Amino acid sequence: MLGQIQKLSVFLPAYNEEANLERTVNNVVENLKGNVPIWELIIVNDGSKDKTGEIADRWRRKDKRISVIHHNPNRGYGAALKSGLYACKYSWIAFIDSDGQFDFSEIKRFIDTQQRTAADMVIGFYLSRKVSLSRKLNTFIWQVIVRLLFRLNVRDIDCGFKLISKKIIDTIEPLQSERGAFISSEFLIKSKKAGFKIIEIGVNHYPRKQGEGTGANIDVIIQSFIDLFKLWYSLK
Repeated sequence: MLGQIQKLSVFLPAYNEEANLERTVNNVVENLKGNVPIWELIIVNDGSKDKTGEIADRWRRKDKRISVIHHNPNRGYGAALKSGLYACKYSWIAFIDSDGQFDFSEIKRFIDTQQRTAADMVIGFYLSRKVSLSRKLNTFIWQVIVRLLFRLNVRDIDCGFKLISKKIIDTIEPLQSERGAFISSEFLIKSKKAGFKIIEIGVNHYPRKQGEGTGANIDVIIQSFIDLFKLWYSLK
């Protein structure tokens, strides 16, 4: 078993991931069954237009430990992340993206790190991110701006693999971001401001086999900057 963390909630934000969700859920469930005595899995279907919702519901019917949240219509990554975070019931929470670019077996290293360091949150940073050069450049510029405005000194703000103590969710001010990609930054900024201990570890990232992400969409980028400056102004 994995140290002292005996109960773990996991959630998967998913939007149009019918080609990847089945494999991702299999990977998560296999590693939960093998390592955690008590667990739950929440799939957040963010208004998908494909069969993501059907696949999620099929898993819900298969295992009572699996539940599904449906957004209708699509509300954005931030909204999906908030729905997942606030729905989790156990004292520790983990999440990964549902696109199949992470291997959930690495949760063992996250929990080992938490046990060794007594961290309130263990966040991943990409050892080698498997996305386009333009996406890497956009991410670099974004993270430089966030670091300068909020003095958030972590190696990777937006990595979609984290282990979180539920006490953080219960303590910090409610998260506001919805449509844009600012949600991870907002969460880390508020967690740091509240004095929680954040530790980073490297995680592997694998090429997306099918489908495409939405992080580079212009409306997502614009909304991310709107959310960023709203929070920056509120903290001045």
